[in-house]
Order: sequence, then structure tokens, then C-alpha cells
Amino acid sequence: MGMWASLDAMWEMPAEKRIFGAVLVFSWTVYLWETFLAQRQRRIYKTTTHVPPELGQIMDSETFEKSRLYQLDKSTFSFWSGLYSEIEGTLILLFGGIPYLWRLSGRFCGYAGFGPEHEITQSLVFLLLATLFSASTGLPWSLYNTFVIEEKHGFNQQTLGFFMKDAIKKFVVTQCILLPVSSLLLYIIKIGGDYFFIYAWLFTLVVSLVLVTIYADYIAPLFDKFTPLPEGKLKQEIEVMAKSIDFPLTKVYVVEGSKRSSHSNAYFYGFFKNKRIVLFDTLLEEYSVLNKGLQEESGVEPRKDGEGDGEEIKAKVKNKKQGCKNEEVLAVLGHELGHWKLGHTVKNIVISQMNSFLCFFLFAVLIGQKELFAAFGFYNSQPTLIGLLIIFQFIFSPYNEVLSFCLTVLSRRFEFQADAFAKKLGKAKDLYSALIKLNKDNLGFPVSDWLFSMWHYSHPPLLERLQALKNTKQD
Repeated sequence: MGMWASLDAMWEMPAEKRIFGAVLVFSWTVYLWETFLAQRQRRIYKTTTHVPPELGQIMDSETFEKSRLYQLDKSTFSFWSGLYSEIEGTLILLFGGIPYLWRLSGRFCGYAGFGPEHEITQSLVFLLLATLFSASTGLPWSLYNTFVIEEKHGFNQQTLGFFMKDAIKKFVVTQCILLPVSSLLLYIIKIGGDYFFIYAWLFTLVVSLVLVTIYADYIAPLFDKFTPLPEGKLKQEIEVMAKSIDFPLTKVYVVEGSKRSSHSNAYFYGFFKNKRIVLFDTLLEEYSVLNKGLQEESGVEPRKDGEGDGEEIKAKVKNKKQGCKNEEVLAVLGHELGHWKLGHTVKNIVISQMNSFLCFFLFAVLIGQKELFAAFGFYNSQPTLIGLLIIFQFIFSPYNEVLSFCLTVLSRRFEFQADAFAKKLGKAKDLYSALIKLNKDNLGFPVSDWLFSMWHYSHPPLLERLQALKNTKQD
């Protein structure tokens, strides 16, 4: 009887209190679920101290131990940063941080001569203050992650000055995009009438397509140096492979990722007949600046008679080199181009836009509910920006969790399909060795808890990908 009485009492509470309580309960439920999963994986890091037999042919014990310790440190960092984030978010809600920041924004607007009727202006000030607060509280965590964890494990290539300059530049560029886009979106919602959700969705669709189009040409170069891949065998082979599958390649760039980190990556971008490929210099064994000087640092003393010097030094340097050989780079690109050829990019865009349309439609249905605003401390006003924040971030949280899991499952399926496509191009053997090298270079830990992997991994575990490739790998 006591339990049922408590439930009855809860439902007799005002609607805004039930909504607020449900948001907090769900937030902590998700956090505890994520923590449970992380602890399962952390147990794997702690107990798997020797290379499992099935990994003996692809990973040496030294690399295995390095990756284990790296992931263990990342897991510890993730626990404490996640706990801080959850507590911070809870305190902001409990102590009315959102309505306080909205009132503060109104006071700043008042000083500048803008009254309450200038809601969009106040919304922009609110966004500026909110992102400034988020950047400030996140900075110590980012510094620790970069200069302690990444530095400790040999990935960080940044100086403190470069890091701070980069952080300020990112903040400024973000505001230059966020504030104009937000003001236009709020204006469209204000004047859109009963069907504003259609216009708002179309606007965000156009903005997302424009940003994808201009990002690599105009935004990314503000932070990293992009140079055309020099003429040579690699570029010729990339062009031949692209032509063989009708990929409309126009340019191939190398980005100087090594000035930030020794992690590696590759991607393509562009619409219609204007596709570009971007390779991180850390992916390319021939171009990575991190490989320069390895012979001098190899620690191998030349023998006085000169006999065997070249082979000895060559062997040691080879073991330390980062990145992939040209054939392996082509295999990685074969995988990436497989995503394009199989329509994965278009499918992801369609799914994203269908979700966006659904969210705007539900927003239109819910925006008139005063209880939603009252639940978060807005009793006398219903600002559109606050409505977007409440509904998209808090009310949609359960839906977002389910959607995220479904997209993770779909992503793993796409990865297997892209591997199979590279296999059809005759790249199975080279992709096999490239995956091993990339796992080693990035200190990925190849053993995972099945539940953690199922929930989090957008890419299949290394062993599963290798097994799929091994079945038809060329000799």
C-alpha cells in the first residue's frame, strides 16, 4: 500500500514538478547505465593483462600493454569528467541556472537599450553566455586530457600556447556561425505561422548542407594546413581507383594533423561532381613528420667495421614508423569510398533529416504547453529559444537515447559493408594490415566487453573486422 500511495502522491503533484522530476530521474538513470557499462569495460582493461591467443599473430605484448594502460587512463578520466558533468547539470537545474542566465541576458540587453520585446537579441546574448560558461568549465578537463593523458601516451603534439590560441579561435568561429544561424531560425519560427516547423526544418537542412560544403574549404583551413597531395604514384593510384568506381574526384589534400596529435584519419567531402579526399599526414608513412629523424633517434650505434649497420638501423626504424604504406592507404580509401558507392552517406543524411523534421513537428505540438516552461522556472514567459532547449535537450532525451543506439547498430553494419566493398576492389590483404597498423598507432585496445561494445561502438571490434576480411584475404 505504501508504494501505491507514493505513486498516487507523485501523480497528484503539479504537472511542472512531475516533468522536472522525470527529467532528473532519466538523466541520472542514463548516467548510471553508462557508468555500469564503462565499469564492465574497465574490468576488461584491468584483468586482460596478456595478449589473448587469438591476437598473438596481430599484436605484440608491448603494444598490447601500452594500449591497455592508455585505455585505462582514458576510462578513469571519462568517469570523473562524466560525474562532474552530471553533477553540474543537476545543480544548474535545481538552482535555476537557466532562468537566471535568461534574466542576466535581459539585463545586459537592457543596458544596451533593448527591452523585453527584443527576444531574439536576448536569446543571442543567452547563447553567448551559455557557450562561454560551457567553454570555461570544460577547459580544465580539456587541458588535462591533452597535456596529461595524451601527452603521457605520446599523442599530444601541441604546446600550451598553440592549444589556447586554438581554443579561442574555435570559440570565435563557433559564435560567428551559431549566432547568425540561431537568430534566423528564431525569426522563422516567430513568423512561420502554423506551419513554421516545415520552414524551420527546411532552413536547418539548407544550413547543414552549406556547412558540409564549405567546411573543408573555408572553415577547417582556419585551424589546419591543407596542401595538395604531391604528384606521384600514390596520387595516381588514388585517381585510378576513384575512376574505376565513378567517384568524381577533383582534389586530394594532405592535412597537417601531426601538429595537434599523432592520431590518424581520412575522409572525403563535397556534393555532386566535386568530391575531395583528405588524408591526415599521420596516416601516410611517407609524409608523416613524426617519422622524420627516427633513424637518428633509433639508438643504434654504428659498428666500427660498418657491417650490418644498414639492416640493423633499418629494422629498428621500421618498427617505430607510424602510418601506412601506399597500398594500405589505398585500402583504407577503398573502404571510405565504399561508404559513398553503397549510399551510406546519403542514407545517413536522409535519416538525419527525417529525424530533424520529426523533432521540429513535435516541437510545434509541445511549444504551447506552459507546464514545460514552468518546470524549468519560466512561469511568466515562454521564450522560443528556451522552448527549443527544453524540448530538444530534455524532453526528447529518451527518444534520443534510443535513436543513438539504433544509429550505432546501423553504423556497424555500414562498416562491414564498406570493408566488403574494399575486398571486392582487391584490397582485403592491405586493409587487413592497415587496420592492424591503425589500431597500433592509435593504441586501440582489441578486447571489449560485449555489452559495452554493443552500446557504444560505431565501428565493429577489430577482431570481427579482421575475421570478415580473413575469409577471402588475398595471399
